[in-house]
Amino acid sequence: MKVSSQNLDQLDFAKGEGLLTAVVQHASSGEVLMVGWMNREALEETLQRGRAVFWSRSRRCLWEKGETSGHLLQVVEVHADCDRDTLLVLAKPAGPVCHEGTRHCFGDDALLEASPLHFLAQLEQVVSHRLSGSDSSSYTRRLVEAGPARVAQKVGEEGVEVALAAVTADADKLVGESADLLYHLIVLLRSKGLGLEDVARELERRHKS
Repeated sequence: MKVSSQNLDQLDFAKGEGLLTAVVQHASSGEVLMVGWMNREALEETLQRGRAVFWSRSRRCLWEKGETSGHLLQVVEVHADCDRDTLLVLAKPAGPVCHEGTRHCFGDDALLEASPLHFLAQLEQVVSHRLSGSDSSSYTRRLVEAGPARVAQKVGEEGVEVALAAVTADADKLVGESADLLYHLIVLLRSKGLGLEDVARELERRHKS
């Protein structure tokens, strides 16, 4: 069940003495980031703010993730499980999620990396941070500041390199050139306020039609 402010009465807060377990999952990569707890007020604040708010069992108060570090969790959707006593929070992190400075709260990253494809979501975050930052030495930032025509030109150049590698080179060369193309495509999309999710949705739409 997708949770909204209109159906909170359908959730079973009583089973957990007023608290629901909230599993936070990266909205793009599917990576599990952390587990917290929400009472009704925390969930209401989460839905209203669009950022993850939890109930601290030790301090006995509400707390917004990232309220001191700035590493907020922008909430995309919240879903309840079949028993309506556990929440799945789909969110996009604005930085490391764990207080120890790692992407998630479960230690060794390799344990949760079922597929290297999840790195594409992380790469999009890196590109976004470069574009919003002030580091003049950043290639990504300098490329975008050169204008949309220059970014588009790079995508075209890398596309040609991929095609040439496919017919004249080995697999390693093809993979390398494809990586260059994908990186510059991500930069182009982010510079236009878009992302790989938008492309994936379009592919899904075409598949279903």
